[in-house]
Amino acid sequence: MKLKVAVDGKSYEVDIEVVEQETPLLGVGGYMPMPSPVRIPAPPPAAPVAAGAPVENEDKVCRSPISGIVVRVSAQSGQQIQVGDPLVVLEAMKMETNITAPIAARISKVNVAAGDSVQGGQVLVEFE
Repeated sequence: MKLKVAVDGKSYEVDIEVVEQETPLLGVGGYMPMPSPVRIPAPPPAAPVAAGAPVENEDKVCRSPISGIVVRVSAQSGQQIQVGDPLVVLEAMKMETNITAPIAARISKVNVAAGDSVQGGQVLVEFE
């Protein structure tokens, strides 16, 4: 087979010989065999990082799902809240995350203020 090749602006005519390989690169039917997917089991969920003393009743607290900076605190001690009411806004990686009330209850204590740095699993708000 003859080809024209240009190198540094000069044109060359070259002869190319095609040599068959001993083992074909393609599998049966001309398709490359693909490895089968491997399933890797998910790691067990990590225990939340507790900030301060351990909490007696996990149903009565709202923990931070991520590490970040507190942008805004909407919750106040003594406030009656409903499920989904905004409690805290966190910023992580230039994105804001709204933390909402998981239960309907009265707030007994707010453990963070705007500007605080929080860790994932830290208790943000405690309920009565």
